[in-house]
Amino acid sequence: MLEGPLKYELLHKDKHSNARRGRIYTPNGIIETPVFMPVGTNGTVKALKNSDLKDIEAEIILGNAFHLFLRPGLEVLKNAGGLHKFMNWDRPILTDSGGFQVFSLRDRKISDEGVLFRSPLDGSKIMMTPELSMEIQMTIGSNIAMAFDECVEAGAERKYVEESVDRTFEWAKRSYKAHTKKDQALFGIVQGGFHEDLRDRSLKQITSIDFDGFALGGLSVGEHYSETERILKHSGPKLPEDKPRYIMGIGTPLIILMSVENGMDMFDCVLPTRMGRHGTAMTWEGKVNLKAGKWKYSTEPIDNKCDCYACQNHTRGYIHHLIRKDEILGKILLSIHNLRFLINFVKEVRKAIEEDRFLEFKEEFLSNPNNVY
Repeated sequence: MLEGPLKYELLHKDKHSNARRGRIYTPNGIIETPVFMPVGTNGTVKALKNSDLKDIEAEIILGNAFHLFLRPGLEVLKNAGGLHKFMNWDRPILTDSGGFQVFSLRDRKISDEGVLFRSPLDGSKIMMTPELSMEIQMTIGSNIAMAFDECVEAGAERKYVEESVDRTFEWAKRSYKAHTKKDQALFGIVQGGFHEDLRDRSLKQITSIDFDGFALGGLSVGEHYSETERILKHSGPKLPEDKPRYIMGIGTPLIILMSVENGMDMFDCVLPTRMGRHGTAMTWEGKVNLKAGKWKYSTEPIDNKCDCYACQNHTRGYIHHLIRKDEILGKILLSIHNLRFLINFVKEVRKAIEEDRFLEFKEEFLSNPNNVY
């Protein structure tokens, strides 16, 4: 029987890198890691039914505290008995604290208390604090909640980043204190921008709190790939080994591989479904633009190596037709395929780690320049 809200088991470490194979136990099911997590911001992964998500073997999905707080609101979620019951999803859910969404708003004021902003729905003033973020996430009832943090822009000045690191630490302590839901795990988030010493400072601060897992935040915010790689190599392996490690907001195969190589376990991104809605497929041979006219007469599947519903039942030519006619079905089929591709991708990554050939797998995959995006 599971004791507490979450248990992490380290199953194997690759002999030639920091890649690791693990397992996370939650009251709503087991998560095999490394894992890609589809994003369901508003309590739904766009255009997909729950049965679609189970067919592609999604083990955990994300919800967003900020958006769910605005609509449908806490009273609706309380009345429904939490997000699992509201959306009829019985597998694990992780919720973002809403910090990234709040900081992406133009009209906001940050103070040590929290972030004051106007609701994008009706313009009313809202003060988002660590305490409110915890109240929202506890009401949602996700299996994993995130501490409220400040995500700074890629070009932020060092002095501001330094202040932000200390503010995030104070908010982390307040989040931990306000979080009282015993069957819900809480992860802390390491910040620090692109300054290695500030990353170390934040890591020391955040890991001093007994969180159930730890995340690297503030990456994939517009920086160059080389900067992401530098911070990942510096910070990833330093996170506690006995707890899950989550890098927020990344979803290309290239960055997933880089993250795994540096000890990360969990990833999420809207990219696969967003690409699908815009007519692009992710495949083992790189991106495929199915809007292109050259696919008009194609009778081949999206990806010969894929076992998803779209690939098993429809051709590139048919999906090209749907996308060109802006039919909803085309967007659904490509969203199903792209998520299945990434889930299969991390499944192969897990196998490679178990067999101590992760670096070979990475090298072989990236030897095709089409896979670097």
